[in-house]
Amino acid sequence: MSLFSEKLIAWQKSHGRNDLPWQVKDPYVRWLSEVMLQQTQVTTVLGYFDRFIKRFPTVEALALAHEDEVMQHWAGLGYYSRARNLHRCAQTIVDQYQGQFPCTREELESLPGIGRSTAAAIAAFAFDARETILDGNVKRVLTRYLAIEGPVNQVSVSKLLWEKAQALVPETQMTAYTQGLMDLGALVCTRTPKCDLCPVASHCQAREQGRQLELPTPNPKKNRPQHTRTFLLLWQDDRIWLEKRLQKGIWQGLFSLPEVDGELDEELAENEAQRMGFEVRNAKLLAPYTHDFSHYRLFMNPVAINIKKAPMSDENHLFIEASNLDRVGLPAPILAIVSKFFSV
Repeated sequence: MSLFSEKLIAWQKSHGRNDLPWQVKDPYVRWLSEVMLQQTQVTTVLGYFDRFIKRFPTVEALALAHEDEVMQHWAGLGYYSRARNLHRCAQTIVDQYQGQFPCTREELESLPGIGRSTAAAIAAFAFDARETILDGNVKRVLTRYLAIEGPVNQVSVSKLLWEKAQALVPETQMTAYTQGLMDLGALVCTRTPKCDLCPVASHCQAREQGRQLELPTPNPKKNRPQHTRTFLLLWQDDRIWLEKRLQKGIWQGLFSLPEVDGELDEELAENEAQRMGFEVRNAKLLAPYTHDFSHYRLFMNPVAINIKKAPMSDENHLFIEASNLDRVGLPAPILAIVSKFFSV
């Protein structure tokens, strides 16, 4: 066992997180938690995980569920392709593996929505496989511990990190080691590192060189595209019109407000609503809303349009009471706009 893994395991057992609800051997639970934790903090995931696992306690229950209900339980957690892949993956496991999770990283990695690091985590936690994870937190730990330069998303740097990470994996105690990597990156070796609490600080090359804040090397900055869209909040009394997003995109599978490219004023928004078949009473501009996605910034221009009558609802269109919004999956910024409107 390397000095790094030995010290990390001992530290994790005494100082790491050991009371999380998904810290069990069940591969379904581990898979679900790992997918939820991708680019999402533990504190955020806890509530979603509890509700999700109560509704879908087994992979069979998840596979048999309607996608709309899966998206409803995911709504607000973001990165919605994760939920769609989760559903597809559950169906694949039930259909092709008789409900039993494969136990090797290679087989797990072949399933929908499971990348190498997630597959390694499931294999290590559920099956004690000698596999290494390499998420963003672990990349930060290793670039500092080994003083590896270069943007971590650069192909050559990423390849080197995988090699170094695999070389540090111990022969035994994979659960404590893998959890230790996660805990060290999340609790100690953060963007502003707490070196005085680090169990491997005495052998950290970045610390020896006084370069903890320089590493990892930042990725080159890219100009973030900006998009402006007008969202039509079509309402009558305490009801609101929602449409299911069928086209490919970030919010695919969720219900949302009808939207139009660009920034429309009240008159143009009324015209758009009439074109859609609504009888309009009046329209009012609401406060604009900005939402940042990973690859672009969205300027949201909501317009509240009071309607006389709504078309018939179907599986892709709902005229629903505002008090029942928790029954459908809504993107977080849409829920914020609608909730604010009906709370006034």
